[in-house]
Amino acid sequence: MPLKNYGVLKGRAIDRRLGFGASPHYEIHIIDDDFDYRIAINVKSKQHPSELLYIIDDSFSHPITDYLPDLSMGFTDIQSNPDGIALDYIRGNLFDPKQMLPLPHDLPGPDNDLNEKIDYYILRAINDGEAILYSFGEKWGPEENKKDKYFGFKPGYGIHDIHMNQGSCGRFKDYNHVRQDGALLMHFPSNNQWVAVFLAFQSQCRHTDDVTGHCINGSDTDQIHPEGRVMILAALVNPLGHDPGMETVTLLNTMPDTIKLDGWHLSDKNKRKYSIGNKTLDPGEVITVTLPVDSIQLGNKGGIITLLDEGGLKVHGVSYTKNDAGRRGWTIVF
Repeated sequence: MPLKNYGVLKGRAIDRRLGFGASPHYEIHIIDDDFDYRIAINVKSKQHPSELLYIIDDSFSHPITDYLPDLSMGFTDIQSNPDGIALDYIRGNLFDPKQMLPLPHDLPGPDNDLNEKIDYYILRAINDGEAILYSFGEKWGPEENKKDKYFGFKPGYGIHDIHMNQGSCGRFKDYNHVRQDGALLMHFPSNNQWVAVFLAFQSQCRHTDDVTGHCINGSDTDQIHPEGRVMILAALVNPLGHDPGMETVTLLNTMPDTIKLDGWHLSDKNKRKYSIGNKTLDPGEVITVTLPVDSIQLGNKGGIITLLDEGGLKVHGVSYTKNDAGRRGWTIVF
């Protein structure tokens, strides 16, 4: 079922606590013009294996960053719609899932555990003064007449579940749903840099049902459904002349086998699909698919493109920003 109060918390960081103990969370004290809040970030799993999967992208580029600066400070409720700013690790093409790595939360030595990886950027944000944090997850509070147990402000108020919130099993299965994933994004205005922190549990699967967010049986086995076997190499999203009927997507077969694309589709950010048709790709072969009028739409203000196999599972996905699409007639290479 969906999280009860999914949204994004926007504010400035003023303090933090590293995560230790039986259920450690990296804690961040942030403020807006009216309230204090706490961001609670899991850095260790309660289920085996305990190490979280993580990606920290210090040059994050995605169309969502065009919309976040216009949000008001504080908490904003988000509806889990495909055309909004709700995060989805699987459907949003936020990063390459194969690049997620497991990391313990606490190890001897400098800059080698999850606490320290996150802490590097949070300390920078605290010292910067102008940096803005955007934390996606589930809100709690405000808790009237109750102090925050880490930073002492009152009332207690904050956000947690700053991680993937689908594909879970066991006692956490009830929290599954699509387009409600958590993450921490940071914007440093001085150099217009975006930093993104994405976290997932190793017990979560890579492919989930489009409605429930539950695991699709067997879909988390790479040997059965290897991601990246066909890759989206490039796209012409802003052609010369009229866009409809002239946009293209270029695909590459990375495998040593010929692949039949019967039943495969390309999908856009609004979940519209276009059937690629009766085509085959030889090993190493590249084909360019021209998108007909009234198929999927590659918007010039940023978007995502996803390749789905005959079973509807994601094979590869990319995203592009408004800036990427700004040069008319140029093909974007991913």
